[in-house]
Amino acid sequence: MHSITLRFLAAQSAPLQAGRIPGGTVLRWVDEAAGACASAWSQGVCVAAFLGGAHFRRPIRPGDLVEVQARLAYTTDTQMYLAVEVRGGPLQGGPLEDVVHCVAVYTALDASEAPCAVAPFSPESPGDIALAQRVQAHLHAAR
Repeated sequence: MHSITLRFLAAQSAPLQAGRIPGGTVLRWVDEAAGACASAWSQGVCVAAFLGGAHFRRPIRPGDLVEVQARLAYTTDTQMYLAVEVRGGPLQGGPLEDVVHCVAVYTALDASEAPCAVAPFSPESPGDIALAQRVQAHLHAAR
């Protein structure tokens, strides 16, 4: 599986910041979706190696419908590079709005917790190629 989407209602599980879900909670959701996508692709245990470029565009409030989509952009020998998008909005309807976009890199681990090989993923469709280029540009800018 090269993408996964989590959908849920934002709950007030941490102290609110001005009536908003804290950014750290949103980043935890990013990690959960990206980790699930990477683990599904590698069919094993993965750990986060990098999460960056998170630019928050709008807040999420308790009770909002939240959608977190993680998509595999490309792989190297032991790592998976993913684009993650979070969208949210009122449960009562209307389109979900962009909350945050970021890039995540996960490393696959073997039983001894050493990096191990993952199945290659090479983008083929124009959309997948554009996504891989955006992820690469994002990582280059972060370095």
